[in-house]
Amino acid sequence: MNGIRIVALDTETTGAELGKGHRIIEIGCVEIENRKLTGREFRRLVNPGRSIDLEAYKVHGISEEDLADKPSFAEIEAELVDFISGAEVIMHNAGFDVGFIENELSLTPSPLARLETVCEVTDTLQMAKSRHPGQRNSIDALCKRYDIDASAREKHGALLDAQLLARVYLAMTGGQISLVLGEEPRVDKRPAAARRKTAASRAALTRYEPTDEEKAAHEALLNKIDTLSNDGCLWLKKM
Repeated sequence: MNGIRIVALDTETTGAELGKGHRIIEIGCVEIENRKLTGREFRRLVNPGRSIDLEAYKVHGISEEDLADKPSFAEIEAELVDFISGAEVIMHNAGFDVGFIENELSLTPSPLARLETVCEVTDTLQMAKSRHPGQRNSIDALCKRYDIDASAREKHGALLDAQLLARVYLAMTGGQISLVLGEEPRVDKRPAAARRKTAASRAALTRYEPTDEEKAAHEALLNKIDTLSNDGCLWLKKM
């Protein structure tokens, strides 16, 4: 994946159900290039032109007063499209965010209707489910699994969640995954110098040839197993 420009994106809305006319109130994006956070971020608060459900407010803490002087989606659309154009855009539960963004696009004079015409969309929730079947795969759960500090996340926020998603994505696609079923993934977090020292100490294994006496003792043991076993000695059958 090196060399691919990736943008982690998240939204906050006036409510959870698009069919009830809910709108976007915040968009946050974080850029990744060559598997590193570049420091480029995009965050805009958006005036939705409607009320915010109480349950949604409890989640993100953004009030109607906070948005009273903010631009509409139509006013920030060009900036958003410029930021994500040509990138692989990752979203957690992408269907939700894509649905809301494309709904906003349909309400502007812009001819752009579908995100896929300007970027590639990847759903990190589906990616997490395939890597950790049967486990919780929310952003909070993945942060705990990959030991990512999410202590600042007292409430949801589009930019903060995009920042966490970017780190989760890098850990999920580049961290060392345990081969033991059910064991949590482990990532080597030691300084680079310590990791290099460990790697350098892993010299090639020395091969020792058995002596004639050891070969004879081994053959005698196999013959004894062959005599005592109803099915014979499998090692002798392979020799």
